[in-house]
This record gives sequence, C-alpha cells and structure tokens, in this order.
Amino acid sequence: MTLYRQLIIFTVVLFLLLFTGTWYAKLANTRTFLTNQLESHVQDTATSLALSISPHVAQKDLTLVEGMINALFDRGYYQKIIFSDPRGKVLIERTLPVRVEDVPQWFVALVPLKTPEAASDVMAGWNQGGTILVKSHPGYAYATLWSEVLSMTAWFAACAAFLLLAAAVGLRILLKPLAAVERQADALCRKEYQLQETLPRTREFKSVVEAMNRMTVKVKEMFEEQAATAEGLQERAYQDPVTLLGNRRLFESQVNADLARQEQNGCGVLLLLRIHGLEALNQKKGLQAGDDLVKRVAAMLKSAVNAYADTALSRLTGGDFGIFLPDVSPSEGGIIATEIAAQLGRIAMEKIALTDNIGHLGVATYQGGTSLTRLLAEADLALSAALQNGANSWEARVVTGETETLPQGQQHWKDALVRALEERRIRLDAQGVIENGPGRRLVQLELFARVMQENGEALDAALFMPVAERLKLVSSIDRMVIEEALKVDYRRLGVERVAINLSPTSLEDDAFRNWLYAFLKALPAGAPRVNFEFSEFAAVQHLQSIREFGAAVRACGHGIGLDHYGRSFSKLGYLQSLHPEYVKIDRAYTGELSGGENDSRFYVASLCSVAHSIDIKVVAEGVESEAQAAVLRELNLDAMQGYFFGRPQPLSSYPAVR
Repeated sequence: MTLYRQLIIFTVVLFLLLFTGTWYAKLANTRTFLTNQLESHVQDTATSLALSISPHVAQKDLTLVEGMINALFDRGYYQKIIFSDPRGKVLIERTLPVRVEDVPQWFVALVPLKTPEAASDVMAGWNQGGTILVKSHPGYAYATLWSEVLSMTAWFAACAAFLLLAAAVGLRILLKPLAAVERQADALCRKEYQLQETLPRTREFKSVVEAMNRMTVKVKEMFEEQAATAEGLQERAYQDPVTLLGNRRLFESQVNADLARQEQNGCGVLLLLRIHGLEALNQKKGLQAGDDLVKRVAAMLKSAVNAYADTALSRLTGGDFGIFLPDVSPSEGGIIATEIAAQLGRIAMEKIALTDNIGHLGVATYQGGTSLTRLLAEADLALSAALQNGANSWEARVVTGETETLPQGQQHWKDALVRALEERRIRLDAQGVIENGPGRRLVQLELFARVMQENGEALDAALFMPVAERLKLVSSIDRMVIEEALKVDYRRLGVERVAINLSPTSLEDDAFRNWLYAFLKALPAGAPRVNFEFSEFAAVQHLQSIREFGAAVRACGHGIGLDHYGRSFSKLGYLQSLHPEYVKIDRAYTGELSGGENDSRFYVASLCSVAHSIDIKVVAEGVESEAQAAVLRELNLDAMQGYFFGRPQPLSSYPAVR
C-alpha cells in the first residue's frame, strides 16, 4: 500500500474517532438537557394545574376540573395525568400510549430516555382536596434529540468530505517529492540517470532528494568508468588509431574465426587494397595530408561494405587495407570490387593525393576450405596483376575454383530467390545456446535460414541476403522465416526461447512491421519467446528504428539481441538506450582465449562487467574447444555457443528432450 493511501486512511480513522467522540458527547449533553427540561416542565405543570383546579375542587365541581385536565392533556405533551382524592382514590385519569413518530426504533432503543413524573397537592380551602400526578410524554424529546443527531451528522459529513478533499490535495502536494524520488529510482533501475534539479522545501524530503541525486551521479560515474575501461582495452589492442578501423590483429582474428566456422562448401572473398604514393605524400605535404588520404579511403571502404554485417574491414599497415566478406559469392565480390575501384576514381578527382592513381585492388575468391595465409598470398598476386591494368583497377584470383551451383548474375539470383520464396524452399537450422554452468542447460535455440536450391543444395543466409537486399526481397524472406520458425512446437525440444536474425531493412517496411506486430500478438500461449537478433554494426547504423522495434516487441513479450558484438568499435553507452536482452561477443575475441592473461580476456571481462551493470546478459559465440569454454566460465559469462557444444542441424531433426 502506498504512503499516500496510508496517510489518507490514517486521516479518515482520526476523523472518525473525533466524530464518534464528539457525536457521543453531544448526544449525552442533549439527552441530559432534555431530561432536565422534562423534569422542570412536568413539575411546573403539576403545580400550576393543582392551583388552577383548587377552587373548583373546593366547590366539588368535578366536571369543570375534568374539563381543565382534558384541555391540558390534549396538548399531547403528557403521557399521564391522574387526579386522586385524599384517600388515593382515582377520580379523573387520562393516559396516552407511548408512540414515537418519525424516529427509528433502533434509535429509541439505543438512546433510552427516563420519563419524569411529578405530583402536587390540591387544596380545598384549608383542607387537602386531592393529588395531581403528571407524567411527561417522551415523544417530543425523542423527536428533538433525533433532529439534533441528524443535523449534527450532516454537519460532520460535510466537514469530513471537505477534510478528505483537502487532505487528498494537500497530501499529493506534500508527497510530490516522494513521487519524483520514486520515478528517479525506477529510472535508475533502467540505468537512466535522471537528476532532480528542483529541491523540495521540506527538510526531510530535501535530504532524501539530495541523497538520491548523489547516488545517481555516483552510479553514472561507475558505469562510465567501466565502459571507458572496456573501450580503452578494445581500442589499444584492436583498433587503428588513425582510421578507427580494426588493426591487423583484429583482422586476422576475425578472418580465422570465420574460416573456422564455415563448412567445407563455404565461400567468400578477400580484398586487398593498397594506396600508392603515400610515403611521397607524407614527405611533400606532411603526415597530416597522408593521414587525411588514409581516412578518406577508410571512410569510402566502410561505406562500400556497409550492407554486409559480417565484414572484417581493417587497416593492415601503412596504406594497405584488408576486407574479408565470408559467404559472399565470387560474382558478388566482383560487384564490390568494381564499386570500390569507381570510388577510388572519385577520390582522385578530389585532388587530395599527388596523382590520380589512388590505389589498386587484389581480390581472392575461394570455395571450400582454405586459410588466411593462402588468401592473402592470392590477393597479393592479384594486386600485382592489377598494377598492369591501369590506375585504380582491380584483378581477381580464384583459390579453389568457383562453384557452378551458385546463381550467376543479378537476374539469375532474382529468379532463383523468387522461385524459392514462391515454393517456400526455406530450411531452418538450429544451434543451441548453452548456459554457463555445470549442467550446460539449453537456454535458447538460434535459427539459421537456408534457401534450398532446385538441385537440393543449401545456400546460407550470408550468401543470399546481400543480393536480397539489392533486390528488395529481404522483408519477404524475413516474413517467411518467422512464419516457418513459429510453426514448430518447441516444447518437445525443451526450450522456451528462440533467436531469429532479422534484417534492419525489413524494419523500414511499414507493411512488414504491422504484420509482425499483429503476428506476435496473435501467437498462442504456448509459443516460445522470440529474441530478434541484429548485428552490432546494423544496430549502430539503425539505432533509432531498432530501439523503437525493441520497445514494440517487448510489449508483446519478446526481445532483441546483438550479434557479433565487438566487431564495430562502437561506444558502449548506446547499450543503455537500446537495452538488448543480451549481446554475443564476436568469435574473433573468443578465438584468442586459450588460457593465460591477454587483451581479449581483459576486454571480455570488462564487457561482462559493463553489460551486467545494466542488466544485459553476455553470450560468447564461436566456442570451439574445452580450453576456451573453461576460460569463459571463469569470466562470468551467461551463456556460450559454438561447435564445441554442437553444430547447426536442421530444426526438423533437432533432438527432442527425453
């Protein structure tokens, strides 16, 4: 019960006690007064009547005496009038039954009135002629008492209504600082740091508000300190200070992790870009000019691969940049390389370099298993060949030969995807997310969409989604994946939550959003909770729309999560406003955890501390060995995911709980 209600009840109880005491005292005083009045009245009546009839009694004119008694009795104020002779014989008697009209019987029974009576001698000359006995009737006394009680109760009721209204308004005003403190505390629980600028005048409330403000500032400073520590560790170990892209160490970790997770039929593209004349530019125009050129190229590369969430983009050394796109077909890699070469030509027109030949691109494509060393070697050979093709050109080399099963060209891709959607050739694979504990409890299934080709081969989402983005088919694919995913009875699998990857592009489609919200609200009671996953890169690029989406799906009982966390060098502060259910640490950091103290270990530990301080869970992806799992268990993560616990397998054949 709120303090406001308690104070209102306390005020009401006090008023009732006051009213009851006052009402009882007033009732007792009125009853005593009326009793005294009745006694005085009946005595005066008996005396005056005795004097009035004495001459007639002496003349023995009883008829006239009876008339005088009847005239007095008929006024109705008396219950009984008796005239007796000196020997006590009743000569005249008038009585009136006791009836109290317009007064409730319960009141008559509750408030008894003593009916007084009085006697007076009647003289006949010098002798006693008889006795007059008069007894009052209580009806008028009860009527007067009841009327007094009603008026008193009405007065107190009006006072009570006014008092309660005044108390309600007054208490709301007086307790307004407490309501503000409550809102401030709730905001602090949500990790929103609100301060009360206006302090209350009440000394006690003022002290409470000042204490809350100090605590809010302290908690905010603690969070910012933790976030700054984690960001500093990441920047020093994995970030290039000039371009703010990843460095060679992060690039190698990301590429090795992506290559390790791919199946034998995996594919991808590695691009190696080299800026020409950087050393000469530094010598002629200064280091700042060289840095400006490097930053301009870095910004162009970042924009060129903006649509590819799993891209590894880093400055390797000097004027060399590495771009790795896993699960991208050779034809898609050619499109990207062509766009980057065109952008190099546009940079040349800005006249920020010494020549129009900004740089060249070497592209290495692969199909099947390979290594980073082999890819870099092939890309370097392709780069050497590109030097012979003219300014700002590119060349490609194939590591293991292109597959003929993949669609070639945009029209072929469109036809293949449209047919797959029409025929609902979508397969869902599932991989478990395991709780970080001795029982290794399954806490969530992550679902991966595969498009089945007509020949039965499966295409990973990372392979067809970039093409679907350009062809405006993403929202249709996402809708089909969600529909197929929620047809399954997950209770047989012993899991209550599933994770579905969602493209931010779909959120820009009003029809898709409206359909999804209606679909989620219509889910039956036994349906699982859905966590919609976005890559960290996509979350930063579409922060506002994903924040609004997260609020909408939470209202339906679901949530959002961030995938590949740490691949983008984003400030941790945005987690407060986005507040996902969990973040998944990118496999590039997990791959470096092999025991001992290192930068990745410190970064993961710091990230866990920051995320847990704002009630966000942390999941490690790409766990491939017992050694990695052992280190992660020590770092207080919430859950883990990777081949060590099981590879993705078709959802239709995922083992049920026994």
